[in-house]
Amino acid sequence: MAILSIKPGQRFRLPDWHINSYLLSSNAEQQRDASHQIRQECRILRNETNNQTIWDEHDNQTRLSERIDSVDRWKEILDKCLTDIDAEIDAMTQMKEAAERALQAKNLPLDVAIECLTLRESRRDIDVVKDFAEDELHKEVEVIDCAKEALQQKIREVFEQLCLLQEARQQLNSDHRGKMEALEIDRVCLSLNVHSPNISLKVNPTHIPNGSCTIQQWDEYSHYNKDRAEAERKASADLREATALTIAETLEEIAELEEDIRRLEEDLRVKMKNLKLAHTRLETRTYRPSMEMCRDQVQYGLTDEVHQLEATIATLKQKLAQSQDALDALYKHLARIQADIACKSNSLLLDNKCLDTRRKLTVPAEKFVPESPVYLSILLLSPRLSSCSILQMFIKCLLDGRLLHRTLFPSRGTHGNLASSGRHCICGSPLWY
Repeated sequence: MAILSIKPGQRFRLPDWHINSYLLSSNAEQQRDASHQIRQECRILRNETNNQTIWDEHDNQTRLSERIDSVDRWKEILDKCLTDIDAEIDAMTQMKEAAERALQAKNLPLDVAIECLTLRESRRDIDVVKDFAEDELHKEVEVIDCAKEALQQKIREVFEQLCLLQEARQQLNSDHRGKMEALEIDRVCLSLNVHSPNISLKVNPTHIPNGSCTIQQWDEYSHYNKDRAEAERKASADLREATALTIAETLEEIAELEEDIRRLEEDLRVKMKNLKLAHTRLETRTYRPSMEMCRDQVQYGLTDEVHQLEATIATLKQKLAQSQDALDALYKHLARIQADIACKSNSLLLDNKCLDTRRKLTVPAEKFVPESPVYLSILLLSPRLSSCSILQMFIKCLLDGRLLHRTLFPSRGTHGNLASSGRHCICGSPLWY
């Protein structure tokens, strides 16, 4: 009988075999699930990144197009400005040449007049007389000298203006060249795509070059002169409106205070009549005969009435004096405000002239017509105008940027009231109407 030999070594049980098979199957399933999850996430990421890339490229294409349009608009504006400033430079150059020719033309008449005066100095004895001819020759020399001086001054002013125009043109040219280069670069960038042969990876492409500016700074650079002028004009208009409001409030307060003063004076007149009545009654009752002159209730009542009226009148006079002082203070403050608004109106006129002068940069010389301010005189506190009408006229004139005002100060009576004679003063000079 043969004997079966048993191979030495570890032997597993059947449950261990089943457990091992189950673990392998479970791990395989988990790995498949994880792989499936990763594959789904990869697909989602690919879709999202593809969409994001497409939209980013589209957005940048749109931004480049908008930027090109913006720079192109500014280039056209600068082209027009350069054309206008070139025309202005040509016109100023022609004006300078004409002034120089006119100045040169004055030399011959001046030489002739001086030569005539020199020749007349050769007269002798009694013939050396200051006659009409000599006076006219001296006048001619004086007139020619004044004309030459005026022409020389204009030539200097034209030369200075030409220098300023050349400086402005140089700055515009620099800005124009920069925008042309930027426009060309942006157009090249807009024409690139993923299939372009000259695209490649660059070293640190996101770095910020030296001298870079923000879009706000870029826009402000082109808007600088215009925005500055508008800001100054707006600030002046705001100050003018604030001063107009202050003047309106001051005038309204003056009108109300004068009305209160009028009522106080009317009350004083009424109280004086009552006081006269009480005085007359007391004086008349002193003529009663002998024992009839007793201090009865009527006597006490009249005495109390007199004391009360005297106290009331004293109080009213005190308030009237205070009101007059307040009115005087308001008039003084109104004068200061009017002086201030005169300064601001003058400053506004100068700013408007500067703005009008700046129009030469955008308006061709042959079409340029300077604007003239409208002068308006306003009669303040006139007896023929209501307070409301005066305020409306005054505020309207102050708020109009092209109106300059000259204030007519009313003459006042001894107690601060408006004189009823209809006499007013303008800048210290009397005006009758």
